[in-house]
Amino acid sequence: MLINAVPQFQGALTERAPELPEGCVALAELAGHVLGVPVHHIRQTRETSPAIDGIANRAVLTGANRAAQLAALEAPGGPVLTIGGDCGVELIPIGVARYRFGPGLGVAWFDAHSDLNTAETSPSGAFHGMVLRSLLGEGDPEFAANPPVEPGRVVLAGTRAFDDAERAVVERGLVLETDLESGLAGADKIYIHLDLDVLDPAEFDGLNYPEPGGLTIERLVAMLRGLSDFEVVGAGITECAGTEVRVLAPVLEVLGELLTGKQ
Repeated sequence: MLINAVPQFQGALTERAPELPEGCVALAELAGHVLGVPVHHIRQTRETSPAIDGIANRAVLTGANRAAQLAALEAPGGPVLTIGGDCGVELIPIGVARYRFGPGLGVAWFDAHSDLNTAETSPSGAFHGMVLRSLLGEGDPEFAANPPVEPGRVVLAGTRAFDDAERAVVERGLVLETDLESGLAGADKIYIHLDLDVLDPAEFDGLNYPEPGGLTIERLVAMLRGLSDFEVVGAGITECAGTEVRVLAPVLEVLGELLTGKQ
């Protein structure tokens, strides 16, 4: 098992986005301690760049940051836990998993937001709100995954904030709103995406884009444990804007169990 810390923040444009690198490092250090696994810190630039074609920091996101992530996944030697950084860091590990494991890959998307916008529909131009749509092979061709995650292979969990354009994608059936076990039933292997804003703000105050009405940590852990019958080939935790992260240790523990098959 490998832990990759990816302290990218340029995919987010929130007030707390500049705190994401420090949050990433703090959470990765805790993960290394809890799971007993060395942490690989992937260098990410702190530079920003102009919005181009409706995507903020486009040159940064498609340049050195992406190249460093790809290099780190050339020969991972086992399941990978990616710790971000903004949700944009998930484009590479999920895309690589889809390439390696084929069209049967399923994705459990734990996130307050569906991240299904494109540059045309995004109200902000922040890529972290477009990453899942990109993984489905749609939107800007420089970001669209090839091969894409298959339609109907993504199940949303704890998602409660949708733009109109995102809701239309759900209605098309590209992603599912159902219980995880039945939604992922046909998957050969799965990847778990966990944006910490799936949690209720009262549970953890280091959220980059908090939304009310979220999960408790206890409920999140139970939902993750419900995936123990699946082969989990990768996972990502994103959008940690706080450095007091010890409360998240149970989440890291269950992800470690799922990734290593040691329930």
